[in-house]
Amino acid sequence: MQKSCLVLHQRIHTAAKPYPCSEWGKCFTELGSLISHPRTQTGEKPYSCSECGKCFTTSSALSRHQRIHTGEKPYSCSECGKCFSQRSHLITHEKLHTGEKPYSCLECGKCFSQKSHLITHEKLHTGEKPYLCLECGKCFSRRSHLITHEKLHTGEKPYTCLECGKCFSSILIKCALTRSASKKKTHPALNVHQRTNAAEKPFPCFECGKCFTQKEDLTSNLRLHTEEKPFSCSQCGKCFTRRAYLAKHQRIHVGLTPFSCSECGKCFTRRTSLTNHQRTHTGVKPYSCPECGKCFTWRTTFIEHQRSHTGVRPYTCSECGKCFSLYSAFSKHQKIHTGEKPYSCAECGRHFTRSDHLLIHQRTHTGEKPYSCAECGKRFNERARLVTHQVVHTGIHPFSCSVCGRGFITNARLIKHQQVHLSLEPHAWAQ
Repeated sequence: MQKSCLVLHQRIHTAAKPYPCSEWGKCFTELGSLISHPRTQTGEKPYSCSECGKCFTTSSALSRHQRIHTGEKPYSCSECGKCFSQRSHLITHEKLHTGEKPYSCLECGKCFSQKSHLITHEKLHTGEKPYLCLECGKCFSRRSHLITHEKLHTGEKPYTCLECGKCFSSILIKCALTRSASKKKTHPALNVHQRTNAAEKPFPCFECGKCFTQKEDLTSNLRLHTEEKPFSCSQCGKCFTRRAYLAKHQRIHVGLTPFSCSECGKCFTRRTSLTNHQRTHTGVKPYSCPECGKCFTWRTTFIEHQRSHTGVRPYTCSECGKCFSLYSAFSKHQKIHTGEKPYSCAECGRHFTRSDHLLIHQRTHTGEKPYSCAECGKRFNERARLVTHQVVHTGIHPFSCSVCGRGFITNARLIKHQQVHLSLEPHAWAQ
């Protein structure tokens, strides 16, 4: 018995395959492999599981499968004691302890502990996407991604959160975080969602102290500290912290706008942009300020509004020390120091620091006046001028002089009026 095992083992080194298949010409190191090989061609599966009825081409494959039902895990890691149902899984696991990564990518040099991981990685370089969705024609580099995608068409969501009842469509895979607790399979998406219910954030950033529910989010956060942007656009060179951000950006170059509004037909490169746009039709304002009750359509404007209550101004100008609550205001301010005027008028060549200033200026050439007064029909090329004009109809004079109490429609008129008092002051002193 031991001698036969030695002979089989030595064939690994000699690459000897003494058992040829007369039908297809393929050669094998073991007689058992030769016997089972024709079944892969004919599709014959003579070994069936008495528990669930699933069929297999070899008795060894059936034996491995049956361990799922019995829960048997005969292969134990000598390093940490963890048990596995298959020897191949143990061998893969042991590489975590040794740090061994024998499979390297010839394109970029990246190393992997499993051959399957290398094969999946190599598709990034080749661009190969062999798995096609028959419903919409979209292609995928992984079969698991195709299976998950197909559930979008069927609407199937078989994985339910026991905490709140929310359902998920993703394919089941082993999840280490819940396996020890339930001894059952679960999906990372469901597991991540369950952390939102439990307020669990097991991945802390030691740089800033912020905690995350997913390791991927922690990795992205660390790149903010290191300023690392490993994903670059081959078209324009712009770099990103996440592959997903790069994929969204690349749609700009190809002109891909897969998300369309069913209400008006407008198309968008991002699903989030479509969701935000649809609120203009529905009037939904899901973000409510707990301080004053004001509601907002977008989360960004809601966060910016909250700073008006807290007084937080996180953006500081390194040139003059002035602080801003909005990044857009901070960015506009910096152009004062640099003198940068990147927006030029194609008609007269005049330059502007802001795109909205250029847009207003261009209306002087086109004569466009898009803002009309509902009261008298007068039209304006700027919204600010319309707002100022509308005060004429209300009779309100919001800007009052602190010296004589006289009211004015605009702040500019108040300032001009105050100069009258300033010019009279020296005469008063002379008397």
